[in-house]
Amino acid sequence: MSVKPTMMCRCLFFVFAGLLTAIAVPPVFADDVIDPAHATSRDGSPMLWYDLQLLDVEGQGWSETKSLYDRLPEKAEKLVRSPVWSLSRHSAGLCARFFTDATEIHASWTLTSKSLAMPHMPATGVSGLDLYVKTADGKWRWLAVGRPTAQANTVRLVGGIPPGRREFMLYLPLYNGVSSVEIGLPKGAKLSKAGSRGPGREKPVVFYGTSITQGGCASRTGMVHTAILGRRLNCPIINLGFSGNGRMELEVAKLMAELDAAVYVIDCLPNISAPQVVERTEPLVRALREARPDTPILLVEDRSYTDSFLITSKRKRNLDSRKALKKVYETLTAAGVRNLHYLAGEHLLGDDGEGTVDSSHPTDLGFVRQADAFEEILRPILKSSGHAEKSEANQ
Repeated sequence: MSVKPTMMCRCLFFVFAGLLTAIAVPPVFADDVIDPAHATSRDGSPMLWYDLQLLDVEGQGWSETKSLYDRLPEKAEKLVRSPVWSLSRHSAGLCARFFTDATEIHASWTLTSKSLAMPHMPATGVSGLDLYVKTADGKWRWLAVGRPTAQANTVRLVGGIPPGRREFMLYLPLYNGVSSVEIGLPKGAKLSKAGSRGPGREKPVVFYGTSITQGGCASRTGMVHTAILGRRLNCPIINLGFSGNGRMELEVAKLMAELDAAVYVIDCLPNISAPQVVERTEPLVRALREARPDTPILLVEDRSYTDSFLITSKRKRNLDSRKALKKVYETLTAAGVRNLHYLAGEHLLGDDGEGTVDSSHPTDLGFVRQADAFEEILRPILKSSGHAEKSEANQ
């Protein structure tokens, strides 16, 4: 009896994987069914538990991290300021896509901090999980949220799913770190990697920003505008948002330049003053441009504080920082810096004042509005740089 080459390759792979005793999680080919032998069982549970590391975790630009779900490489600990390093250990923007025919999906995750929530942001956004499913017409739809109640959590995310193989996406916490994440499936259910998003969609959009970019104050981890854009544009997103510390620092820019991005998005004005905008924007842009001569760079103005219609000091801060950024942008473009783009901030959160929890940080409504504004400018940038258009079904 002849053996097909693909089957032979798979057999050889699992024989080889069984010999590797030093690797905690064996590698798995994209879109191949993951051998249940890689899963673990628990006493009295009908579930098999698969480490998320068996899948491709999106949103990490570097593989050489100190912990599994860090956002910056281990070497960054000695390169960036301490608050940036600490915040980079939050799993904001990290997600995993997978296929399964399971009729129920469970999750287990251990957080690195006991602080589950903030006064203005719920635990589901700070420390929870968020599960999406791709429907038959190719659209991503929210399906379930993992609500944290302790530092270690095990929950049933969803049950009663009709039989059939579907693609899912699981988002990790925005303002907490995770030391381990597992997906629980009924015994007999199949799990496989989702693989590439498709030709022309491999490069990520890299966001460098503030607490807003990190996800404050989304109610769920999939509701930050960067995650919304990842679903709409069908591309990987790397979220380098650092709460209170998105300050256009060259140390971060040099790390970003290591990433082969589809677009660099610079959204740091909420954390720096107008004089700092003048001082830091050009060096940051030139550092990226020197390393990546052709990669588009998008400069983003500060969003309007939603009470700035009355609080004149906040209005002045918005106007001053925007004026400073626009001047640097015009200077750079006049000097011949190519592929530099600009997004105005006046209407990022809408015009009715309903887009934030505290005049600064978006509600879910604010994040949807931001995603709308970013999508309008990012879509043509991606198209002109060769990034494949999303399918008609996703529009």
